[in-house]
Amino acid sequence: MASAGTAAAWRRAPRACVEADLAGSWAPLTTCRRRMRKMRTSGRRGFPRGMTETTSRPRSTGATGTRVGRRWGRTEGRRGARRRIRGTDDKRGRGKNAVRSAFFLVPLFCATMLVLLCAFLIPCQKRELQKKLQWEKALGDAGGVTSPPLALWDVDGDSMQDVLLGVTSRSNDTRSTPGNKVFSVVAVSAVGGQELWRKSMRESVMWIQCGLQFSGQPSWPVCLLVGKSIIMAVNGTSGKKLWSVPLKNIESQAVLLPDLQGDSVPDLLVATLPTDEALDLSLTLISGFTGAKLGHPVPFNLTGQGKLIGPLLHETQQGAYCILFGIGNVQAIFLRDLYIRATGEMPLTQKLRRRDPKWEGLRKNNSSSLIHIYSGSESVEFLLPLLAGFGNNRYSLDTVSSQNSSRSDWVLVYGASKLSVLRQKDLHKEWTFSSPPIHSQPAVGHFNDDGVLDLFIQHSANGVMKTLIVNGSNGHLLWTAEFVCPRLVLDTSVVATSTGQSAFLFWASEPITGQRNATTAPGVSAAEPLIRKLFLMHPAYPTVLLELSSTTDTTVTSAVSYQQHQKDVTYFTVSSRPTPDSEPSAQILKSMSLKAAITNSRIVRFSDGSWFNTTKSRDEQVQGIMDKKDTSCEQLH
Repeated sequence: MASAGTAAAWRRAPRACVEADLAGSWAPLTTCRRRMRKMRTSGRRGFPRGMTETTSRPRSTGATGTRVGRRWGRTEGRRGARRRIRGTDDKRGRGKNAVRSAFFLVPLFCATMLVLLCAFLIPCQKRELQKKLQWEKALGDAGGVTSPPLALWDVDGDSMQDVLLGVTSRSNDTRSTPGNKVFSVVAVSAVGGQELWRKSMRESVMWIQCGLQFSGQPSWPVCLLVGKSIIMAVNGTSGKKLWSVPLKNIESQAVLLPDLQGDSVPDLLVATLPTDEALDLSLTLISGFTGAKLGHPVPFNLTGQGKLIGPLLHETQQGAYCILFGIGNVQAIFLRDLYIRATGEMPLTQKLRRRDPKWEGLRKNNSSSLIHIYSGSESVEFLLPLLAGFGNNRYSLDTVSSQNSSRSDWVLVYGASKLSVLRQKDLHKEWTFSSPPIHSQPAVGHFNDDGVLDLFIQHSANGVMKTLIVNGSNGHLLWTAEFVCPRLVLDTSVVATSTGQSAFLFWASEPITGQRNATTAPGVSAAEPLIRKLFLMHPAYPTVLLELSSTTDTTVTSAVSYQQHQKDVTYFTVSSRPTPDSEPSAQILKSMSLKAAITNSRIVRFSDGSWFNTTKSRDEQVQGIMDKKDTSCEQLH
């Protein structure tokens, strides 16, 4: 055995040298270290030749070797167990890492696929839907320039307003005389123009009104079909009759009233001609739930001449309900008094019994129930609520629209050439604007940004049509343009924008400039068909107009419908189109996407009166006009 100093040095030596010593190799320490360095340089770990970590315990002789061998076996066993545990932990770690990677990669893949679907599939669906919004359909015969009844309401539950139209067609019976006609009301889908249902009528329909709500009933819409001698309520989804009431000489559309009977369904009012020819007009109350007449018609002697005005529902500032109506003038009667005269009973609710002392003081005399609103030497031509978009849904029976229109000021046109705003708080005129004769109902919208509704009017004389926009706050002129007369009378449509301003849609012929003849369109002889054009005027671009379409058809009525999901507006028109062989003109119902029409539009500039085509900044046009993006007019030029 080695001395104590040598043994201490060997204890500090590498394990390979200790194993060599135990094996009986008494090589010097330096020789062992040299061997260790040689083995390291040869890529092996510090063990003598023929020995590794996995080698069994070293060979030894004697009792000492036996003890060392046992100690060596126990040490190697513990090391092997640790290596096995460490290997198991490594496998578990790799499994956890794989699970974590899967949890990260699978959602990432799903999100990527969703983005790709949104980027490619949804725009394609929108483009396909936009194409389906543009169609035209022939429905019956045209009745000259008489406007057929037209209403918009969602009757098929697709969140898009469909079209309900009165149709007149010839009988298929070959034995019938040419004068025999078939009357019906047709519901047409806004998407594709498919016919949803058709309801036959005994007489022509003058008004179609939708939006009546039945409490406790399914959510299908209720529409009223108003003829000359009958009012019929139908299920808007199927066209099935719900009730009908015969009346004589109906003169007005139905007016939505508050619930008079306590059945939670709004009631109705219509104007009729009285049986006594010495009287001028009667007002008849009708149950909205059953169609039964409430009491008897109430006749009036209005001592006026001219057009029928109203009837309109109005709620005063004191909460009293009044009915405005007249013939060439404007009178009113409290709904309370009308109900008492019709039924002989007091209204059920306290709200319907209210009166307004200020309006009470305007009675003609103490014995009369009529309240004087306006009369003069010049007869009244139009009276309408000063409410944005009123012309788009003036025949709607929607409760919210009715309430809004019953609390506003009024637009008053009298003497055919004077325009005023009549304040409902004191029944005084705000201002008066004089113009040439106004032939169509003014359109109400926001032209400037003062928050006050402005008025779009038009008149025609000597082959010239002039359009004007009047400031609603002071009656001053804001905008005007002249066109060749299109020889039709059609109300202007108003499209609201998110900026608070309104775009105006109107029909005209060629614009007139200083270099152009006012009686004949440029390049068109008097013998050629007159081309009528649909223009859009946006207040953000007052020096330009967009020509959306042109046609030789005679458009007799129109309406606009908002498509909230598509951020688009659909423009519906009913036109009369000549047919060959001297047959009656065809009635054409046409649907147009306003966004698509703007994309393909022509631009006319008023600065120098020149027409020009352009494709530059077309995206800016669509954004600026349809999405209401504020851009300068230079971007359109």
